[in-house]
Amino acid sequence: MKTGRMKRLLSLMLAMLMALFTACGNTSTDEDSTGDDAVVDTEEELIELNVAYMPNYASLWSVLTAIDQGYFAEEGLEVNLVEFADGPTIIAAMEGGSIDFGYIGQGAHKLCVQGNATIICMSHIGNADAVIGGANVTSLEDLAGKTVAYSSGTSSETILLLALQSVGLTMDDITAMDMDSTSMVTAMLSGSVDACAVWSPASLTILEEDETCTLLCDNSTFSDTSISIASWIATPEFLEENEDLTVKFVRALLKGMTYGADEANYEYVSNLVAEQCAVDYETAYEQRGDGEWYTADMISEAISDGSMEAYYQLQQDNFLTAGSIEESDVCDVSSYVDYDIMTEALK
Repeated sequence: MKTGRMKRLLSLMLAMLMALFTACGNTSTDEDSTGDDAVVDTEEELIELNVAYMPNYASLWSVLTAIDQGYFAEEGLEVNLVEFADGPTIIAAMEGGSIDFGYIGQGAHKLCVQGNATIICMSHIGNADAVIGGANVTSLEDLAGKTVAYSSGTSSETILLLALQSVGLTMDDITAMDMDSTSMVTAMLSGSVDACAVWSPASLTILEEDETCTLLCDNSTFSDTSISIASWIATPEFLEENEDLTVKFVRALLKGMTYGADEANYEYVSNLVAEQCAVDYETAYEQRGDGEWYTADMISEAISDGSMEAYYQLQQDNFLTAGSIEESDVCDVSSYVDYDIMTEALK
């Protein structure tokens, strides 16, 4: 009797242990599976974006910071940076579908006015463009009859037009040679052109390597009548299908801007830029003064007090005056500057 009862008790205990073991095993398997799936799902949920930039501090200061600080990852985004020489080329790539978001300098904004791209976030007010004279060009008046290198459709063309107009000259008064910034450096240092209109860091390289060259003007020269704005953009077609995605991108970008705009972080940003552009630290650090770096709070204030709209309106007016756009291109700034995207990202 006792033996039978003992056998039944042992059998019951064994069954309970087996059930418990099985349950624990199943729970462990489920948890492991769930854990593995969670990791995989997180990786799968990271949306890859191709983002265009130009190889300089002004283009990279915020986006590299946002990548390195993990701000994009927090939004479920993975940014693949793609280098381009100038804004118009970036917009062409976006229209072709190979680029999702891009950075542009002053000159390419005329394509936004014309409807090719929409501004999703103002980046900063720049001071990176310059007109530089060679040994025989020591004033803007000296440009008359000279061979001047520039890059059409970019901020290079914009500042060249401003420089010429300031002394009563036009493009017809010079021999204009259209080339990219790298070629301009070579042309200036070899003496094959008399002057050039170029942006940083090419401008810094020319002035450092040839002591006979003279800085004739930069953006600050015309600050009372002109403004040089840099922006982040997307095509209208992309925005129509990806508004929420764009808000996430801008939200992360704004965090990067706020971090990168802090003077205490200039060295940090310069190291990131130097690595991305494959230049030495000093070259990157010298570019830290190429713009007035905006924070998220500054963007918010510029929207609310109307100064952002005023900036873009002045920019459009200058394009019209310079002949970069036609009267038929003139439109309301809000038609190509998406304040709603920025406002939503600021929440």
